[in-house]
Amino acid sequence: MRLRVLGVLSVLCLVVVFLISGTILTSASRELTQELQINRAASLNRLAQVAFDAANDGDTVRLQREMDTYSGLYGEGIVVRVQASTLVSGGLSAERQDVQNALSLARLNVSGTSLKPLEPFSSGSQVIFRPFGSASQVLGAVVLDVHADTARQKLRERWLGVGVAALALATILLVGAARVTGWVLRPVLRLDSAVHELERTGRMERLPEDGPPELRELSRSFTAMARTVSASMAAQRQLIADTSHQLRNPVGALRLRLDLLQLELKTAREHDAAERAVAELDRVEEILDGVLKLAAAEHRASEGYLRAAGSPGEHLPAQPLDPYPVLQGEIERAAPLAEQAGCRLVLAGPPQPPALVACHPAELAQMAGELLNNAIKYAPGATVAAAVRLEQDVVVVEISDDGPGLPAAERASAATRFWRSPRHSSVPGTGLGMTIVGELASANGGRLVLAEASPHGLSARIEFPVAASDPALPDTGGANA
Repeated sequence: MRLRVLGVLSVLCLVVVFLISGTILTSASRELTQELQINRAASLNRLAQVAFDAANDGDTVRLQREMDTYSGLYGEGIVVRVQASTLVSGGLSAERQDVQNALSLARLNVSGTSLKPLEPFSSGSQVIFRPFGSASQVLGAVVLDVHADTARQKLRERWLGVGVAALALATILLVGAARVTGWVLRPVLRLDSAVHELERTGRMERLPEDGPPELRELSRSFTAMARTVSASMAAQRQLIADTSHQLRNPVGALRLRLDLLQLELKTAREHDAAERAVAELDRVEEILDGVLKLAAAEHRASEGYLRAAGSPGEHLPAQPLDPYPVLQGEIERAAPLAEQAGCRLVLAGPPQPPALVACHPAELAQMAGELLNNAIKYAPGATVAAAVRLEQDVVVVEISDDGPGLPAAERASAATRFWRSPRHSSVPGTGLGMTIVGELASANGGRLVLAEASPHGLSARIEFPVAASDPALPDTGGANA
């Protein structure tokens, strides 16, 4: 946007400079042409008067002397036709075509004392002429070959001066346009950044109030609105967390009563109904646990965005760690569950040298564990592969399976809270696992990417920027499970 506005202003500034410079240069050319024309017309009139006297006296010696003196002084040729004789000086030939044309017009008592406008880089000379004689008879004509080299040199000097001034003016205008553009657009760019920050984090810093008055008022209004939205979102998250936490007590009491009730039941039908109630209660507890984890993950993600923007969070930034031992530990913990589901866990060897990430170990373990549990739960009997790889400047922690996978449309929705695939409606779950992983990845500067595995299945990748090496980290090895 800045470049577009600056481009338009720059073009307008250059057009203004061009028009002003063109007007000044045209005026300079006209002025020098007029000055030269007046000067040479005066010389032409004086020579015509001397030629008229010579025609009346019949003595052309004085006329020739005047012509030679003028030509020697100005370097310009002269042709004078006095009745039947023709006098020349300065090397101007009477046979030259423009001289012949001038003499022909002079016989008709026509004068030609106008000069064409000077051009700085043109060359050549122009002739001016006038007849002399009485009102009833033309006695002769004077033709003067005007050399404009000196005038053209003056014009070039003026062009140079105007060019330098135009360049300086254009520079001043362009710098001014850049400053005005920055002054006007800086609040707009801040607003744009604030909107994106508010969209990502639900929070934003107070916007500086500068720029035009209208934009200052807009910044104040947007800051107030953003604070209201941030407070509302924070209150909503806190309400969800508090509600989930408070519900644990009545849910726990309800479970205790159901357990006591089961001791009093007599018939198989009553026991079956009680078991269904306990199953629903288990699902409620699972959802409450997921909501609490999601609230904590969203809070951590918000802290991560604040640190990226330069504001401190409650948690200290994570130190560089090798994700491979963390993934290895989660593989070992998931092994019994995988065995029950008929899945085979495969852990690739560690990258060499170790790839480091800036992530909290507990949160990395939570993310890896959630992805492993998902793969085992939704792809029973499949091979679940885990790996840590370094791809250019990105460290990838990948959990993939060769199960049925998810179509592209479902992968796009998989990280949406409470979303579950219609094909997995019979499998216990809350639809919050991928959402929690995505929020925790964002909190640690990474991102969750879901893709199709080869040849089939689902690949879940957590991508982190490479962290700076920590000399205190021990070397680690790998294992297969």
